[in-house]
Amino acid sequence: MKEIGVIPNWHKSNATLVVDKIKSFFKQRRIPLQIVASDQADFYSSVSLAEQLSDLYAKLELIIVVGGDGTILRVARDLACWNIPVLGINLGHKGFLAEIEVEQMERFLQYIATGQYDFQERMMLEARLQREDQELGRYLALNDIVVARGPFSRNIKVDSFINNDFMESYSGDGVIIATPTGSTAYSLSAGGPIVNPNMELFVITPICPHSLYNRSVIVDGTDTMSLKVDSRQVQVVLTVDGQVRFALEDDDRIMVCRAKQKVKLVCFHENSFYRLLHQKLKP
Repeated sequence: MKEIGVIPNWHKSNATLVVDKIKSFFKQRRIPLQIVASDQADFYSSVSLAEQLSDLYAKLELIIVVGGDGTILRVARDLACWNIPVLGINLGHKGFLAEIEVEQMERFLQYIATGQYDFQERMMLEARLQREDQELGRYLALNDIVVARGPFSRNIKVDSFINNDFMESYSGDGVIIATPTGSTAYSLSAGGPIVNPNMELFVITPICPHSLYNRSVIVDGTDTMSLKVDSRQVQVVLTVDGQVRFALEDDDRIMVCRAKQKVKLVCFHENSFYRLLHQKLKP
């Protein structure tokens, strides 16, 4: 077994304790471990983790992320190009991306040490932002791409197209385009459906629509979606996984499609999406 990388969110209150337990566990079994120190991985930097940690790429067989869903999203998005399985240990609240909780940690680390684990490949989205004839940026998302109004309480209008065919003009607070993985995040809060994360599709959910029509639309993963913004002098923001933000202008277009990259999330046979769903959503 090559090295196991551990990327903690040191801003979590009990991260140090959990990391110490992980170090002790693998040291006893003589499995090499690489702890990413706080000065090596800056989660608030504009520089991707792949660039910050490029010297580790060839060494690692698996990455353990210690944190909440936000930490896992950043790692998964930035390191998708590495094609290395990621295991999440939850230090947050109701995290759907983390496979295990801290109190279960030792039992599941034993599975890792003995190779009794698998991984699921999760679909990602790619968004291309265009202003007139210029492409301003490309973004990867594991959860969702969101176009929404800024702080002022005024409606915005977002025209949507599927494969160049006009679909709907959303008037309200904005629109969410979510992957199956992201269906249990912002999209769920906005009334969208829960989707098995192994599926290849995306979900379009309006945010507080100024209309009697407020249903989500499920789109095949091979389709391409285009959004055109009509801000009417109101601030509109493009958000990627709730972490990357870009201010939009009138007539900006966002092209969204299934990304070539996928994220490998570690899973175990005794866990299942539906069991996790019951545990996370119960009162």
